[in-house]
Amino acid sequence: MPTPSENMLFGMGNPLLDISAVVDKDFLDKFGLKPNDQILAEDKHKALFEELVKRNKVEYHAGGSTQNSVKIAQWMIQKPHKVATFFGCIGTDHFGEILKKKAEEAHVDAHYYEQNEEPTGTCAACITGDNRSLVANLAAANCYKKEKHLDLDGNWELVEKAKVYYIAGFFLTVSPESILKVAKHASDKNKIFCMNLSAPFISQFFKEPLMKVMPYVDILFGNETEAATFAKELGFETDDIAEIAKKTQNLPKENTKRQRVVVFTQGKDDAVATVGEKVTMFPVVDIDQNDIVDTNGAGDSFVGGFLSALVQERPLDECIRAGHYAANIIIKRVGCTFPEKPDFH
Repeated sequence: MPTPSENMLFGMGNPLLDISAVVDKDFLDKFGLKPNDQILAEDKHKALFEELVKRNKVEYHAGGSTQNSVKIAQWMIQKPHKVATFFGCIGTDHFGEILKKKAEEAHVDAHYYEQNEEPTGTCAACITGDNRSLVANLAAANCYKKEKHLDLDGNWELVEKAKVYYIAGFFLTVSPESILKVAKHASDKNKIFCMNLSAPFISQFFKEPLMKVMPYVDILFGNETEAATFAKELGFETDDIAEIAKKTQNLPKENTKRQRVVVFTQGKDDAVATVGEKVTMFPVVDIDQNDIVDTNGAGDSFVGGFLSALVQERPLDECIRAGHYAANIIIKRVGCTFPEKPDFH
């Protein structure tokens, strides 16, 4: 098994500061939120952020889907530091400084594109029971520019150093051209490019850029809701998750040396993955419902655990086991946070 080396895992996405608080149904209704969803903030949500911050128990955590995943991967790997690289855009402000500090504490090699037009992005995590409704105000995260950051020699060298790439579908709303450049590089060099369906709205409203990248995707992640929406948008005419995984695996692919792997998680139910020509179910780690503190970050941490095993060239079932382990740890804590060391064997 290869030992992980610096910058072996590359992630690029929206760095956000999560503002997390427990709310009630009235709060969700007031802002027209579903209990379990991810949306982009609109003007009508401005007041939501102000109200959330005024609540007595607010927690601030470094977030952003891809950043969470590479951070968890780094935590699972432990040594060396900086196995994971992360690119994204922040503002030159207090929240930006927090994100830099948190990335450093997590030993992630973060290279942010910093600009002062927009403030650092935030994500309101509105927790009710074991549901979480996420409202992302991308702000600075939306300002990532390929030619101002990704294309710079020093930065592109870090891309070239990597063996595994992961970008959440959320970044399709920001810089599809950056994603394509990285995806094509991975495909040309027979390296592994991973992507996530991320949220139903990505398949619904960003289907065109998503399908432009799809031929380069070696491993696709998603949850049951995202899979169902994706299937509907592509006219698969089935709501059977195993069937959706199979049809997704068979979509056109550039690099034919690697068969596409599709992994769909289903909360507390089995994960579904394509293994060669068949679809296999992988049970999650048993957990007492009373131990679940916050499911925010469960999907991100599943991917993080998976990636930590993937960079070490472990077989698929071990990658999934590592994913389930990480998700099981994270949902017992508030925000996408973790104990000092993993206890995964």
